[in-house]
Amino acid sequence: MTETTDTTDATDTATDTTGPTRTTHEFDRYADIRAALADPALVPEPPAAHTGPAGASVAWLRATVARFASGEPHRRRRALVEAELARLEPAALQRAVAAEPGGDLRTRVVRTLAEAMGMPEPEAVAKAVTVVSGPYFGAPADEAADEAVAWLVERTAPGATNKADEAGLEAAANRIGLLVQACDATAALAEAAGTGDVPLARVLRENPPLRTTRRVAAHATQVAGRRIAEGDAVVLDLVAAHRTHPVPLTFGAPPRICPGRAHALALADGLRGRRPTAFARLHHQPAPLLLPNAWDHASAAALVAQGFPAIGTTSLGVAAAAGLPDGEAATAEATLALARRLGQGSFLFSVDAEGGFSDDPRDVAELARTLHAAGAAGINLEDGRPDGTLAPAELHAAKIAAVKAAAPALFVNARTDTHWLGRQEDETAARLAVYEQAGADGVFVPGLSDPDGIGALTATLTVPLNILYTPTGPTLADLAGLGVRRVSLGSLLYRRALTAAVATATAIRDGRPTDLTSLSYAEAQALTAPTAGTPETV
Repeated sequence: MTETTDTTDATDTATDTTGPTRTTHEFDRYADIRAALADPALVPEPPAAHTGPAGASVAWLRATVARFASGEPHRRRRALVEAELARLEPAALQRAVAAEPGGDLRTRVVRTLAEAMGMPEPEAVAKAVTVVSGPYFGAPADEAADEAVAWLVERTAPGATNKADEAGLEAAANRIGLLVQACDATAALAEAAGTGDVPLARVLRENPPLRTTRRVAAHATQVAGRRIAEGDAVVLDLVAAHRTHPVPLTFGAPPRICPGRAHALALADGLRGRRPTAFARLHHQPAPLLLPNAWDHASAAALVAQGFPAIGTTSLGVAAAAGLPDGEAATAEATLALARRLGQGSFLFSVDAEGGFSDDPRDVAELARTLHAAGAAGINLEDGRPDGTLAPAELHAAKIAAVKAAAPALFVNARTDTHWLGRQEDETAARLAVYEQAGADGVFVPGLSDPDGIGALTATLTVPLNILYTPTGPTLADLAGLGVRRVSLGSLLYRRALTAAVATATAIRDGRPTDLTSLSYAEAQALTAPTAGTPETV
């Protein structure tokens, strides 16, 4: 953290030593930057007062968008942007931009967004936005950029051509601002990532499109014990902060997270030409993927018959059915055998493989290769150990990277047991960041049910968050509202099945009434793949 001082007006200061000065505070420590981003006294540097006509200049645009606003105007304008983004499904944007013809990345981004927003002439809109973007981000303004703003206002909100319509003009400005900000930032992210398989999470940490961010003190405050006077500037060095902490701050930090974060990540992935698997696509639908967990072929087939698009396995169910302990790397053979049986079907399934049954990443990679060859679409890998401790995050990340290298199409759901074991819970976000940067396609935090904790994670992750359903925790609808993309049932169905079996047997033994509704023999037999002529038994 360093500090420099500049004058608000060098000429005035030279002639009047009592004139105002402004101190610029520079922070490069992660905790300090998080504190600054969360401080309501530190706001984006406001643009200079505009003198141009409303709806017809870059200066007016900058003065009217959420990005450069604070207080009530920011809240009102951000709500306009959020409402616009709520109509746009990130997965649809990813598919649309991937299908766009090649060419300038910025043009492709804006054209895709403009079309999704229902704007006429998306190609012309994209060209106009590229003209505006330079002056919008600080380059000298020119007549062409002002003319482009006026043209965009007419196309974006035809009803706001009356300059007295302040609400309509404000809505138009924030639609245009959304396009301009996506034009540069999203394209820069895609360019930094390239066309390879480097996870976007790693790009955001190591080569972020936004390397520093600037704030101004709306009133006096303190950061890391340093007093910041009203009007002082604060410069936050994101690159330096990322060297010491894995959770990127490129999209901000709670409570001020970029509202277009999910859309930007989807567009960047689409620009890279990455094609998600059928199983991966299930994690990017309007509703979370509800993944029931099976313990044998019959339970999996019964669930598929009820319309579930994919099935997981439960390590507890597989272990208990075989008379083996769960979580102690004792079920490798039983897990592989079940995967081979499930692979004979035509449904998508993911395998709970505990910690990979080894601490050698090469062994875990070979297991993953074998599971994928058997037909598995995904794999769960957990960092909890049999002794109740957590594996080092770096070791678990090495397993994830090895699996993705061995079986790139296998969806890796990286699980941290910080909340399941009640250990090192404050490391949860950092561990998940390390895992997604190693190549995890999704992350899983069983035991976490606090809505605030869940929301804090979805605000910073770049991959889908998986939560374990608990009867006393948030509902499926609540989890969807928090940004959760996958909800697992874990061993719940297996335990319920055991409970029902025992309850039925004891009720019959004790002469108590019980509900004996069940599948018929023929229906249960149909869940298998019987050979012709198999005789009916009991």
